[in-house]
Amino acid sequence: MARYTGPKSKIARRFKDPIFGPDKALERRQYGPGQHGPNKRRGKQSEYSIQLGEKQKAKYTYGILERQFSNMFDKASRMKGVTGENLLQLCEARLDNTVFRMGIAPTRRAARQFVGHKHITVNGEVVNIPSYSVKVGDVIGVREKSKSLEAISNSLASSSNSFDWLEWNPSQMEGKVVAVPSREMIPENIKEQLIVELYSK
Repeated sequence: MARYTGPKSKIARRFKDPIFGPDKALERRQYGPGQHGPNKRRGKQSEYSIQLGEKQKAKYTYGILERQFSNMFDKASRMKGVTGENLLQLCEARLDNTVFRMGIAPTRRAARQFVGHKHITVNGEVVNIPSYSVKVGDVIGVREKSKSLEAISNSLASSSNSFDWLEWNPSQMEGKVVAVPSREMIPENIKEQLIVELYSK
């Protein structure tokens, strides 16, 4: 499966936002990458450029490729409610993102790897598709054989985030999706309306 494997700090600097988590490189150099550094004259961005940048930011944040993201937008536009919010809800419902939100993995990249290596179960069955869409009522857990993995134990020990749309049972190492997240429950700094405007052209 193709995916972005390049330097994360360069992407974070492009968007001036720590989209992959805390980033020391971004803290030191809060300007776009490139040999001319902060002195490069950057002309005023066009409306299209701003909208495209927001879409690219969302794609990199959730680790989704172009065609997949486009299909997700089509699905969001056919759903009831606000298209932009629907799109973010579909992104949040991905299995790799849910594993990350529950604290089983420290990053979305790690969550994707855990899912791909068959460490994660959904309703008791092993699922190794990172883009699998979880639904309200689904129980996501760590496979019995994988509960002793140091990487998972360390991630759970250092995780302090909790989300109202997820319940976590530490003794069983499993969590439950209890609701569809509203926009207020999604902490990502993404202006989804700009993405809707881009696809509406």
